[in-house]
Formats: sequence, structure tokens, C-alpha cells
Amino acid sequence: MTSMTEFLEKCHEDELKTSIDVLDGLLSHDKEDLVERVAYLENKVHQQEDEIVCLKSAVADIIRRLGSMEAATHNNVLVSRAHSRTSLTRTPLARPRSMAALPSSKHKSHLNALDNVNVMSRRNAPSSSRATSKNSRHSSALSLSKWSSLGTSAEMANSALTPTSSKEPHWNQDEGHIRLSIRGRGVNLSTPSDLTDYDISKQEDAPSEKLQLEWVYGYRGRDCRSNLYFLPTGEVVYFTAAVVVLHNVEEQSQRHYLGHTDDIKCIAIHPDRIKIATGQTAGQETKEGKQQKKKKSGPPVGMIDVGLPHVRVWDSVSLNTLQVLGLGIFNRSVACLSFSKLDGGQHLVVVDEANEHIISVWDLGKEKPHKISETKSSTEPVLAVEYHPLDNNQIISCGKNQITFYTLEGGSLAKKNGVFEKYEKPKYVLSLAFSESGDILSGDSNGNIFVWGKGSNRIVNAVTSAHEGGIFSLCFLKDGTLLSGGGKDRKIIQWDNTYSKTGQETQIPETYGPVRTLSQGKGGLVLVGTTRNCILTGSLDLEFTVVVQGHIDELWGLATHPSQHQFLTGGSDKQLYLWDAQSRTVVWNKEMNDAVHSCSFYPGGGIIAVGTNVARWLVLDLDTREIVSVHTDGSEQIECLQYSPDGSLLAIGSRDNYIYIYTVSDDGKKYSKVGRCSGHSSFITHIDWSEDGQYLASNSGDYEVLYWTASSCKMLTNQTVIRDIKWATQNCVLAFNTAGIWPEGADGTDINGCCKSHNERMVATCDDFGKVNLFAYPVNHPKSSFHTYKGHSSHVTSVNFLFDDSRLISTGGKDAAVMQWEVL
Repeated sequence: MTSMTEFLEKCHEDELKTSIDVLDGLLSHDKEDLVERVAYLENKVHQQEDEIVCLKSAVADIIRRLGSMEAATHNNVLVSRAHSRTSLTRTPLARPRSMAALPSSKHKSHLNALDNVNVMSRRNAPSSSRATSKNSRHSSALSLSKWSSLGTSAEMANSALTPTSSKEPHWNQDEGHIRLSIRGRGVNLSTPSDLTDYDISKQEDAPSEKLQLEWVYGYRGRDCRSNLYFLPTGEVVYFTAAVVVLHNVEEQSQRHYLGHTDDIKCIAIHPDRIKIATGQTAGQETKEGKQQKKKKSGPPVGMIDVGLPHVRVWDSVSLNTLQVLGLGIFNRSVACLSFSKLDGGQHLVVVDEANEHIISVWDLGKEKPHKISETKSSTEPVLAVEYHPLDNNQIISCGKNQITFYTLEGGSLAKKNGVFEKYEKPKYVLSLAFSESGDILSGDSNGNIFVWGKGSNRIVNAVTSAHEGGIFSLCFLKDGTLLSGGGKDRKIIQWDNTYSKTGQETQIPETYGPVRTLSQGKGGLVLVGTTRNCILTGSLDLEFTVVVQGHIDELWGLATHPSQHQFLTGGSDKQLYLWDAQSRTVVWNKEMNDAVHSCSFYPGGGIIAVGTNVARWLVLDLDTREIVSVHTDGSEQIECLQYSPDGSLLAIGSRDNYIYIYTVSDDGKKYSKVGRCSGHSSFITHIDWSEDGQYLASNSGDYEVLYWTASSCKMLTNQTVIRDIKWATQNCVLAFNTAGIWPEGADGTDINGCCKSHNERMVATCDDFGKVNLFAYPVNHPKSSFHTYKGHSSHVTSVNFLFDDSRLISTGGKDAAVMQWEVL
């Protein structure tokens, strides 16, 4: 009986084990199927991104042409009715099937192409079937991705769409256009009718002219600290974007160190006051975890390494790079750094922005720097690090919820946290300074100044409520007095050697913002950097004067004066600046109610039009800065504005896909709407006027090129007319004369803007890689050679030549920098 029971139990166990094995096998198989299915769907989504762009444009084009065909058919019917009234009565006119599914031309203007695409895709969406093989679906996707928008009436007349056989540029001499591939979509660009001897494979030379960075407008004070110093050369050194500026205030001149490839975040001066160390953040591709070499339109492969966070040590006299350290070691960005003092700057301490903010010490004594020691500092942000000036083995750092004292012994870093004891621990310790006796001073977010004994991590003296709000900077002057700079109260207060107020203090005007950093200037002068990206110089018993002003947020608006060396910039900070390129100063600035996105000068020069991000555009008098006219069109951002060459018309390109046309009178002060150009299926990006002011060319966000008759706001489709129009400007990045500015494999967003010089010898472009590029004009051969220049750290949003082509102005996006390039 027992043996039978054991036998049954064993059978049950075997059966259960078998069932489990089968279940595991089924689950494993299902898992494999699921993983395979997810991978397939991911691949499908990537393919359809490009297909959707193509389909949107193709459908928009089809809608427009069907509308025009329907109108033509309607006219023919009216004519034929007089001759065949009887037959028409017996047999109603049948509308084409494809046309019946679309809105009539009468109502088409009220729907953009994207709406139409969505309606059609829901109506005709194919049902998915598991029986459909992956190979057939993949093949279908590949073939569909080759369909391009139809560019000519001859192509439209074909009953079947013709796939492009190659992504290589192609010249169709019979139909009068060249075809480029932008993000998988074929774009047709009309060529002049007299173009006969044209070799699309020819590579044009770069222009004989070159650019040289002459001036940088701006300073990075909004989110960086301890980045303003006076050098023995008589220059003030600071940074913005990827440029270190050496600015001689007295001579009104600048020199520039251009070794960095992305945002500079920190700077340190060597004890010899000649060598300088600067640290940068990771390049854009590195931040996103991508390899730049995988993006065909990205910077050259050789640029990959220098896109990583690193420190550069360089000579401030010769501007030569001496050492580069930390490539592939630092994470995200270099937060702060400092030279050792007692040994003549043989060592450099660096803190990066990894999750645990690694602090490392480097020996610079040899040609190739090497790391001595490193340790984790804190999971919270570290704002400053300093070598003690009287103790070469002591390093102090501060930041959020911390002040830390490090001791370097035997190649390792030992740390002690600051003890606040009876004092309230601040949320942020913001600044550090050292007294002649070796005491360490800290300023914090509670407005307190604490004195820490030399070699100790405890407070020996305290000045509570020294400021209302945070103390962003502490600075000892040559005479032994201490200056403290406040954020919220914008005050600069002087203290004696007992840390008592001397009675001297001043307040920075609200226009320039809170104090970010203080530094000893020339003689008894003080340098002040503010959070609104301004630099001031002066003393407490004299007024402070502005040395540098700049924007504090993303820049898109740029326009140059038609007859003077002046230009206008506007940004998301709601600031409008008029600059003088010869004196390199601000003529005036005005705070607007809304963010500024675009601007344009009236040809007469005394009036400017300004577009905002809330569909409102304004007209201002250049001399009085008074608003003379306000208009609203649509409900979205004004992307671009452009006056006609004679100033009689103004075109406004909106993010709502329309172009609004106004007549202009009374020397640019009165405006009357003509109408609205409707036809684009995406937002307007660029506008150009013909030389006679009769026609417009426009580009949109889906890489579409359309032409318009300005007086009627009607789309111009006559290729014979289009091909021979002479254009006054070259703002459109998609045109025959700019076909060569597009790198191979461009995704359509790489190039943000372009402009041609007034002498029509050059065309400048700005791209997403922080570069300004210079081509010979016209640049109508793909793969043409060009000169490229770095300086911006963010996407470059706009470029424009001054009226005499002596200078080129460029504006940065997130770096908020304005750069002036001399044409050589």
C-alpha cells in the first residue's frame, strides 16, 4: 500500500514537473515573440516618422491641385452647358471619387493640410493582420518612404506616383528643377530658365572672404559664479557660450580664446596670473548619449573626443592651449576648479557634475597631466572649490547643504563636513573667501557670513543677517577690506578686518540684476558680474558704470539697419536691444510685454517691426522707442517678418501656417491688411521678397517651398514665371541658390537660417551645431566647400550681414550670445 502511494505521488510530481516545463517553454516562446514584435514595432515607428512628413506634404500638394482642377472643371462645365444643356440634364456630372472625399476648394482655405491628412488616414487606415508577413510589411514601408511630394504639374498629371530612385541630388533640365533629399523627402527647387551649362556634381570652392570673431556681446552670469577677473595685461577675463573673452575696457578691444567646443562653466586663474584653466560641459550629442559620428549631418568624426567634458589650461598672452585634461573621465560637465597656490600652481582640483560630484586632484608639473587622487564629494550640487592659499594640502568646497574641508595626504583625500553647531544650517553655502590670517569665510543663502578657523571645520566667528537673502560673492580687496555681494537685496557692503561694517555700501540698479560675482579690478576699482549677464566697474564711493550687457534667455530675433552700422536683437527675455557695431555698445534697450521672436527694419531705417510669441506684432519708432502700431494675426507665434524692398508691403510669417500681407504707408507708421496666404501645411520659417516687390518665396517646417503673388495673396504655380524671378534677399534655406548649404543626410532642422551679402558674393548659414558657415554665393552645387567658425555653444538661430557687408552678426539660442564677425 505504501509503495503504491509513493508511486502515485511520484507520478503526480513527474506530471507536475512536465506541466511546469511546458508552461516555462510557452512563456519563453511568448516572451521571444513579444520581444520580436516590440523590436519590429519600434523599427516601424522610426520608418513612419519620415513617411508621415512625406505624406503630409504630398497630400497637401494633392489637395491644392485637386482644388485647382475642380475649379477648372467647374468653369468648363459652365461653358459647356450652353452647348449641351440637354445631355447634362440626362446625365449628371460625376465628381471624381478621390475628389469627393476631400473638401471643396471653396472651403479648403479653412483647413490646413495636416487636418486633411488626419481625416484621410482615419478613413483609409488599413486594418492590421497578424497573417501579413513581416517581410511584406517591411517592403511596403521601404517603398512608401520613397514617395515624395509632387513638385510640378507634369508630375501631378501622372496617374501613378513615381518613386525616387536615389537620395542623390538630381537635375531635371526638362522640367527646370533640381531635386534634393531632405529627411527622406524629395524637395524640388526651381532653376533659372537660362541655366544650361550646369553640372550638379561640380564642387564649388569656398569664398575668398573669411570671417574673424571681432566682438562678443554678453556674459554668463545667470547660472555661473566666480568667473570675472582682472589680468596683468589690463584685460578683464570672463566667458560666455564657448568663448573666453579678454576684454580691455580702456582700449575698447577684445581678444578671444576659442579652444572649447561647448558651454564653458568655470574658470580659474593661475598664481602667475598668466595661465588660465577653463572647464566645459559635454557637447550636445554627448549629453543625449549619442555618438556624433552616427549622425551623417553632424560635425566631423574628429570632433567627438573634444565634445566630452574637459579642462583646458592655456596661455592668456599667446592664447595657446598648454594642456587638456579629463577627456573621458569627467561626467556631464566641469562644475568648478582651482589652482594650488603655495607650490606655484603645480596642482589643479576639479569637481565634475556626476551624480556624486567627483572631486579630483591633478598634477600639472609634467607635459601630460595626471590624476593624483579622487573621491566622491556629494550627491548635492557643488558650487565652488578652492585650494587654501596658506596650506597646500587643504581644499574647501561648498554647495547645497554643505561646506566640506578636504585634506590631501599620501595621495588620498580625507574629508570633514563643516559643523554649524548653534547656527542654523543653510540650504546653500554660496561663496568662499580667505583672510590674510588663513581663516575661511563663507556666504550662504540665509544672508550670513561665517568664519571658519584655519585647519578647522568649526565656526569661530559669525556675521548673521549680513544681507537680506543670499550672499553670492565674497571678495578681499588689496587694502584688506572685505566686500560681500547680495542677491535679493543687490547690495555690495564693505567690512573691516573685524568683520564690522565700514559704512560704505551701494546697491546695484534693478535693471542690471542681483550681484553674482565680485572681483578686484584695476587700481581700487571693483568688477561686478550680475545674474542678468551684465558687468559693471566702479567703487563704493563712486557710481558703477556698465561695461557689458547682454540677453539672458534664448535669442531668435535679429535685423540689421539698412544704412547704418547698427543691428537689433530680441529674445525670450522680452528684451529688445539696439547695438552699434562700430562703438560695440548698446544704443538702447527696451523691455517688451512679451517674448520677442522676430524683427525687421523698415527700408527707410526709422521704423522697426517686432514679432512676439503670442501672435502680436508691433511697430516702434527707432528714435523714441515708442510703439506706433499694434496688430494681432492668428493665435500663434510670429516666426518671421520682412518688408518689401520699397517698403510698401510687409509680410508676416506665422506659426499658424499662414503668411499675412499688409500695405505700409506714412513712412512705415500705418498698416492695412491685404490678405492671407494660405497653402502651407506647416509653420512658416523663412520669407524672401522679389526685387520688384511683387512676389514672395516661403519655406515651412515640413521643408515645403511655395511662391506667392503679394498683391492678391494667391499661390503662384506658373513655373515659367517662378524660374526667372530675381530675389532681393536670401533668407529661405530651401532655394536653388542655397542648394549647396545642405550637408549630406541633413534632417531639415540642421540649418536654422541663412542670408546673402548685399554684394551677392557670400552666403552665411547658421546651424544646430553651434557653427557659423560661409559659402560663395550662389551656392547651387551640393557638397560645395565652405569656411566654418565656432564660438556659439548652442544652436545658432540667425545670421545677418551689415548694410556694407563689413560685418556679419550671429545670435545664439540657449547661450544668449551675440557675436560680431569681421569680413576679411
